[in-house]
Amino acid sequence: MRARSLIYYILLLAVPFAGSGQQEKSIGLQDAVQLAKQYNRTLKADALNISIAREQVRIAKSMSLPAAQLGAQYLHYFALPAFFGFGANGNGTKIPYDRFGGRDQFAGVISASYPLYNPAAAPARKTASLQEQVSREMYRQSAIDVAADVQQTYLGILVLAERLKLQQESLLRNEKALADARSLLAQGRGLRVDTLRAYTAVENLKPDMLKINYAIEVGRQQLITLMGMDSLTQIILTDSLNVSSPIAIPSENELYEQALHQRPDLQALVLQQQVSEQQTKLAKAARLPVVSAVAQYQLQTQARKFDFGNANWPSTSFAGAQVVLPLFTGFSNQAKVRQAQLAHDRSGIRITEAQMELKTMVKQVIANLKETYSRMQTQLNVKETALKGYDIVQYRYAKGVTSRLDLTDAELALTAAQLNYLEAVFEYRSAAIELARTSGNEGFIIK
Repeated sequence: MRARSLIYYILLLAVPFAGSGQQEKSIGLQDAVQLAKQYNRTLKADALNISIAREQVRIAKSMSLPAAQLGAQYLHYFALPAFFGFGANGNGTKIPYDRFGGRDQFAGVISASYPLYNPAAAPARKTASLQEQVSREMYRQSAIDVAADVQQTYLGILVLAERLKLQQESLLRNEKALADARSLLAQGRGLRVDTLRAYTAVENLKPDMLKINYAIEVGRQQLITLMGMDSLTQIILTDSLNVSSPIAIPSENELYEQALHQRPDLQALVLQQQVSEQQTKLAKAARLPVVSAVAQYQLQTQARKFDFGNANWPSTSFAGAQVVLPLFTGFSNQAKVRQAQLAHDRSGIRITEAQMELKTMVKQVIANLKETYSRMQTQLNVKETALKGYDIVQYRYAKGVTSRLDLTDAELALTAAQLNYLEAVFEYRSAAIELARTSGNEGFIIK
């Protein structure tokens, strides 16, 4: 049995110090949140979405700016172009033709256009600008979610560490009880069943402790991933699970109004509805004419045997206005207008649904915060009572007044009370995190 215990403790100690060759980094809760906001890969991807949307704004603005093109063309004719009306190969029914020019032809063109009136330009710019704002709001929402996830993971690791500490204390108490039971059994003053019960209690605790150690390592890895750090980094959490002061609980109306104006996901829905409105205008603009000023300058030549150096280079230039009016597009414009209107109606439904869900969420968050705080206070009293009860039973057992079974029951009650209090503290702080997340607060750190 001693050999088994030795192997167990070696495994228990090996888990926290696996990979201890890496430099350890102390991380507080606020540090973890700030690192995540700086290096989290999801946030980096969302930041790129903002840059993509910004470039789309530039593309939309280009619809109102002049455009210029430079082109060149080289042609080699195996048979020269035919010109009708010349030559002597005609008759009464056939029109004569002849072939002129060089087999090598080259043309260079510079053209420019300036949109004087483009009805799609303004709604396109507005749509792109709104899409950029949507990207920014979604980035803010991702930042809030990442901060909440970091805090939940951080607190989860602290809870596991506290559970491990409580299990270790329980293991020490049970090992002492096992030693006492063996001593009494050797003296003929105890029962074998008490020794077996104490031994079973000790052995049952060991796998749980090993499981908690592995869970702590997994939680640390999740936290490292959220913070965007190297996966081999070893971190030490410096904050505690203690609640410094109770959270001020707002009323349901206060929290609802605050969330309605601050939550980025709700703001993104409103902006998306405005995008639908601009897309409707953009689809309608496709039915209107586009007026542009155009100009072109062209050089062209023909030569024989690539002798462009001795060829003539006549130029052609013009400037004018161009009007393009779409007459029929296969009903695609009507479909685009209808599609944009349906998207607008869908956005309105989503906003209403989100507001209704928010009311339910607000009620649930406040109820959870009140319930978990009340339960935390109750479990604190229960824990203190269980500790006093254990001390009394332990004293009575040492005096021989009570039985080993009573002491075992008192130890189990104390461990359960400590674990229940630990769970209540975690759920209270988790409820506080959800309160901040629901309100749309970006910089919250729950202490």
